Amino acid sequence: MGWNSWDCYGTTVTEDEVLANAEFMRDHLLAHGWDTVVVDIQWYEPTARAHGYNPDAPVVLDAYGRQLPAPNRFPSAAQGAGFAPLAGRMHGLGLRFGLHIMRGIPRRAVAARLPVAGTGFTADEIADTGSVCPWNSDNYGLNHDHPGAQAYYDSQVARFAEWGVDFIKADDMLFPYHEREIAAYARAIERSGRPIELSLSPGTDVSLARLDHLREHATMWRICDDLWDRWEDVEAQFARTARWAPWQSERGWADADMLPLGHIGIRAERGEDRLCSLTRAEQTSLLTLWLISRSPLMMGGDLPTSPPETIDLLTNDEALDVLWHSRDNREVLRERDLVLWTAGDVDGRTRYAAVFSLADAPSQVAVPLGSIGAGAGDHVREVWTRRDIPHDGRDLRLELPAHGAVLIRLTPSGISA
Repeated sequence: MGWNSWDCYGTTVTEDEVLANAEFMRDHLLAHGWDTVVVDIQWYEPTARAHGYNPDAPVVLDAYGRQLPAPNRFPSAAQGAGFAPLAGRMHGLGLRFGLHIMRGIPRRAVAARLPVAGTGFTADEIADTGSVCPWNSDNYGLNHDHPGAQAYYDSQVARFAEWGVDFIKADDMLFPYHEREIAAYARAIERSGRPIELSLSPGTDVSLARLDHLREHATMWRICDDLWDRWEDVEAQFARTARWAPWQSERGWADADMLPLGHIGIRAERGEDRLCSLTRAEQTSLLTLWLISRSPLMMGGDLPTSPPETIDLLTNDEALDVLWHSRDNREVLRERDLVLWTAGDVDGRTRYAAVFSLADAPSQVAVPLGSIGAGAGDHVREVWTRRDIPHDGRDLRLELPAHGAVLIRLTPSGISA
């Protein structure tokens, strides 16, 4: 659970903006489990801009071809300090610090034939110049038949560990599936000696057949391309989260992507400065699906300038309990515009259910209690509104807005709710 700079600042986030979000998180969200701040792509690009990437970007590198924060955007990184000062500030706030990195080695390091730290190799010897990212031109892939490829990753991650990095989002790893790159990066983290969580992106067309490899090497992995504040993006996640939910566990987490909520698009890749374009009901549905499917939560909106009602969604502890304490989460029905999910609680007594309407207009639904695993005597509480829902012992009658959802806690009679 944390914040990522992508949805609001794209490639352009600055140190002051990161600190403002971190301080807001410490003051308003940390007590609810939000504890990680991630600086997304191109923190090493001094000329970064909204709405895309600069070709042949003048990325900042050290003598061994490893990325350094652009000092015009991150002043504390000057004179080779890297992210150590900023990570230290995060740790002082009680937070964890994360960064984004692209697969491979910078093309500028290859062109300059920079040495690979701790070896006699140079960047041009270890690069796979035929392996390129289709949407960003900063890097080449690595030739993992060459020992210098692993040495480069070892050196890069060792530097991140020295800075105090706790979380790495490694991009361009999953589409296509770069099996050897993923294993090499995980090996570099292990060799760094620091416990660092590894998140893999972007997630297009990731197959469940990769589960064992993903669990072996990563903390979390995306299951989609970038998700934005469009209902069609959210609706597409129902099938994906249903496919992956039965496999969610401490062995690794399928990631439904960042939450494009609150104030986004300030200097982002997609769209202009705006509040989330999803309706309030659609935002509730999005967060309900992420919770009941136990996806990691990374807030994408700028926290200090997001509306109070957005922060209220993120800090509803009754709802967040579903993320933290549920098990056996699964979709149990999808017919026409109605989608039902159920889950148990680790206490063995409490159960959860989510009822979604995919209809484009408000609707009244009668959900048989048995369809959500409820009994006639169960106490039913809707956690977003913090209200009890009466029922007749047979059906749960609900009025749902267009694209709306309810998130329900079910407690057997005789047990305190």
